[in-house]
Amino acid sequence: MHHILHTGRLLLGSTYKTARHKCYSSLKMMQAVCVDVPGGPENLLLRSVPRPQPKDGEVLIKVHATALNRADLLQRRGLYPPPPGESDIIGLEVAGTVDTLGPGVKRGWKPDDRVMALLCGGGYAEYVAVPEQLLMHVPPNLTLCQAAAIPEAWLTAFQLLVFVAQVKEGEVVLAHAGASGVGTAAVQLVRLFGAVPVVTAGSPEKLKMAESLGAAAGFNYKEESFAKGVHDFTGGKGANVILDCVGGSNWEQNVSSLAVDGRWVLYGTLGGRAVEGDLLGKLLSKRGHLLCSLLRSRSLQYKADLVEAFSQTVLPHFSEQGAFLTPVIDSTFNLESIAEAHRHMEANKNTGKIVVTVTPQETQ
Repeated sequence: MHHILHTGRLLLGSTYKTARHKCYSSLKMMQAVCVDVPGGPENLLLRSVPRPQPKDGEVLIKVHATALNRADLLQRRGLYPPPPGESDIIGLEVAGTVDTLGPGVKRGWKPDDRVMALLCGGGYAEYVAVPEQLLMHVPPNLTLCQAAAIPEAWLTAFQLLVFVAQVKEGEVVLAHAGASGVGTAAVQLVRLFGAVPVVTAGSPEKLKMAESLGAAAGFNYKEESFAKGVHDFTGGKGANVILDCVGGSNWEQNVSSLAVDGRWVLYGTLGGRAVEGDLLGKLLSKRGHLLCSLLRSRSLQYKADLVEAFSQTVLPHFSEQGAFLTPVIDSTFNLESIAEAHRHMEANKNTGKIVVTVTPQETQ
């Protein structure tokens, strides 16, 4: 009897493994970048994983290109996990073509439409499923590689300027990291809104790039006090709005740079989170507003409203004659070279966005 039961277990186990193999092999697969163990760029692994299926109200995008963001580096190191229920694949933006429509899609998207999208994750892959409210049409004069550089950086800059700071015509806006993806977008948007952009950056080449996009002044934070530069530029009045992705190491100069009743918008802490000194007292003396904002953790409705506002007020300016707005691309890597792309960003070598192609260029 023992022998019979033992044999039965073996047969059952074999049957289970066979059924599981058939089920797994019947899934449509795709290539994606995975991180099994948090750490350095060498921990980014390209492998075959099941292709996502679009849920109710979602569109499946065939990804042609994605782009890097600082949040990607943090997630790779285990410091910035995706919101609950979202893909654990890195990547916050893509451009590509519509592959499949999920049930309940209402906005008229069609297969092969050229689209770009804001994501909570999943961009480093051949396919990604996205709520249809977060899709935007790619302007006809842009390639899909150019379009991949728009969603996260430009929507972040737009959110900070319009939804959070409520920038007004004629105001002076100080944007830190003025040659980054968000920085190059912010400079152009500030000009579009009739305000005056000034920037900080860490090299003459990056300052020159920002100024070519419309920055009225630029300050090399490695060589000079940007607070003094802002005071000199504004005649001592200070900046009405500061867009700050640096945080702790800049706080004293930020408060010094801020105009009375100014808005200091914090959206990152690349320079540290700890603050020592009389921050509150100095901020209070200027009646300053400290506003903090993130985008990834926002609700779907908030993001949908943001995408709608951006699509109506900003997106047309990418395709107007003369192309008033343009995404700035530093370099392009392929998906197999994703670790090299991360190293490039970590070394602060980029001016503008780092784009990663997922499918061959000729398919665009």
